Amino acid sequence: MNSNDTVPTRATQKYTLLAVAVPIVWLGLAGCTTEASNAEPETKTFSYAGKTLFLETNEVATSVVVSDRDDIQVTRWFERTAGFEQLMWELKGDTLEIDAGCHGIAICDARFEVEVPHDLHVELNGRKVTPAEP
Repeated sequence: MNSNDTVPTRATQKYTLLAVAVPIVWLGLAGCTTEASNAEPETKTFSYAGKTLFLETNEVATSVVVSDRDDIQVTRWFERTAGFEQLMWELKGDTLEIDAGCHGIAICDARFEVEVPHDLHVELNGRKVTPAEP
């Protein structure tokens, strides 16, 4: 053996295997589809007596609809194939913040529907919106 030749060590072989395996696994996960509409809906209700609701969605798909109700009802559809989930729906004062996503090597999808009383004004991410009829 000449002095420029090296013998691969067990550690080198392990890292080479990881370098090949990780992209293959990632491509396999990327082939998985995740669709929020396939998820079981979860619902949470908030008592609210204000005249204007400030809704912060953290860029998650959200529809606002009017309903014959005195409170606010939020329905969330969330599906995760991979990653760590990050879920939040919280009313503080006159601001309702909702979020659903995941981080890490992540594949997930989410959407929300917020039902509000007919006489409630809603600002969605800083913009006045007119809630849709159901």
